[in-house]
Amino acid sequence: MASQKINGIILSEHNLGDFDKMLTMLTPGIGKISCVAKGARRPKSALLAGTQMFCFGEYMVYKGTSTYHINSVEPIEIFYNLRTDLDKLKYAVNINKIVQDVTNENQNCYNILQLLLNTLYTISETDKNLDMILSIFKLRLLSILGFMPNIRECVNCKEKENIEYFSIKDDGFKCSICGKQDTSAISISKSTKSAIIYTLTAPAKKLYSFNIKEEALEEFKLIAKIYFNQKLEKEYKLEELF
Repeated sequence: MASQKINGIILSEHNLGDFDKMLTMLTPGIGKISCVAKGARRPKSALLAGTQMFCFGEYMVYKGTSTYHINSVEPIEIFYNLRTDLDKLKYAVNINKIVQDVTNENQNCYNILQLLLNTLYTISETDKNLDMILSIFKLRLLSILGFMPNIRECVNCKEKENIEYFSIKDDGFKCSICGKQDTSAISISKSTKSAIIYTLTAPAKKLYSFNIKEEALEEFKLIAKIYFNQKLEKEYKLEELF
């Protein structure tokens, strides 16, 4: 079988036999794939470091009957700090579960992979508020999945001024008048409005380069949580790991 070189991140790892691993990997071009790593659990295996959860690397693989098989790996980023901070790990695992649910094989996952890597890096290497990071991730992911809310104007009357609400039912901003008539609309401050706009329009590499005041953060978190749960029809709760 011909081998091919792919970049990918390990989303999950499970023991297989005495020394092997079954992995789930997210790649930019061929989506989420299952991979067997022969002998990866041996103490001196060359695959040991590169087949851990959250490892992003360059993999040489070949396709078998139902899964891919890993020949070699060059780790690029292992996000070490996720393994030493339980709070950071908890949020990373939650994000990981979401990504596994919204990706499939033979899917172009470049934008999702890029978002995942930027998010894990921000969690691992900065001290930014973890709830803020998770909320930004959720809103940005929704836009990638095709659930981009209307942030240009009031979704009802097309008014561009006096935007004071975010409508869960009608997918976007509403003005002060229309918002009061919508029981699903959440009141937002100017800071929250700006945070939503930035999250949905900023260049990928600069997505997490802003801060938000505590009061606005509560509004931002609430909108991200409710809107995300509604669109994916599932609630992702942060669970204790141990």
